[in-house]
Amino acid sequence: MSDEVLLDVRHLTKSFVADTNFFGKPTSFVQAVDDVSFQIRRGEAFGLVGESGCGKSTIGKMLVGLLTPTSGRIIFEGRDLTAMDERERRTLCTDIQLIFQDPYASLNPRMTVGDIVAEPIRTNRILPPDQVDARVDELFERVGLASYMRNRYPHEFSGGQRQRVGIARALAVNPKLIVCDEPVSALDVSVQAQVLNLLDDLKDQLGLTYLFIAHGLNVVKHVSDRVGVMYLGKLMEVAGKRDLYHEPLCPYTQALLSAIPSVDPKTRRKRIILEGDVPSPIDPPPGCRFVNRCFAREGVCEVAAPDLYEELPGHWCACHRYNAVPEERIVAVSHDLLEQAAQPTFGRTAAPGTLGYKGLA
Repeated sequence: MSDEVLLDVRHLTKSFVADTNFFGKPTSFVQAVDDVSFQIRRGEAFGLVGESGCGKSTIGKMLVGLLTPTSGRIIFEGRDLTAMDERERRTLCTDIQLIFQDPYASLNPRMTVGDIVAEPIRTNRILPPDQVDARVDELFERVGLASYMRNRYPHEFSGGQRQRVGIARALAVNPKLIVCDEPVSALDVSVQAQVLNLLDDLKDQLGLTYLFIAHGLNVVKHVSDRVGVMYLGKLMEVAGKRDLYHEPLCPYTQALLSAIPSVDPKTRRKRIILEGDVPSPIDPPPGCRFVNRCFAREGVCEVAAPDLYEELPGHWCACHRYNAVPEERIVAVSHDLLEQAAQPTFGRTAAPGTLGYKGLA
């Protein structure tokens, strides 16, 4: 893994219109992604984890150009993708590829899998026409499929085999970044392990960079170098894999880790049961997004949203248990709550959007 930053996401936001009035003017919005910032180094696998509806797949779709950000910047190899027009963005379509969640719906049932894999090569003129077939055979063998299967149709394959075809299609244009949008969630557990091992091997062999999106921390543990945890459109914690799994700071991350079953029957993990429901993304709470389900909440959590700070080297967390809240941000909090929220800030890096912010390292 290189220290070079391949992808730099800065204050990314995406809102969808939820309702309109009689004249068609929007009256409410769904805050799918709210001020998310992170970086991915070249050759790194960055895992993005969270519950359904937290905005992780929306981020992936914005990276590949399927959705347009409401605000924020996506900088890829020093170029701002959000400032490009459609023609400029099209020149980079081969650099960022997507592996879809559903390995059947993402494949054209009227085309053979060989033509599906060959199509991006021909469309982008990656190779001369007489070399395309050899390249398709090579890709099939690389993902664990026999080359003679290229004349079959998607319905003739199992779910795991179809996902291998999807991986081969993503590799066909020699991408620099692959967005894996829950690539194993629709597969059986035994097949999930095979596909995860395949992705890990391809990363080492080809020097690929991944944004790996998943529901559970148990899945990204075997693939990712660093992990980011999202909740209701916000990034709650970002850390290296070892630090996140052994010393989680955010209460939400602690709850997710406690839900992972232990393979050792003698080891009993204390389960953290979260009470309450996930708030509506149309009307999120004014303070911390996790406040109504958090077992460690304080009064200040209800009125002031925590910033993402580097609490430990390379370990970022958005939680008032570690972050002091500036007095000017507290509007409706009593003097007692202000004293309770005041905590030392020695050695911290500035939060995103403030002077001195250098991005997530």
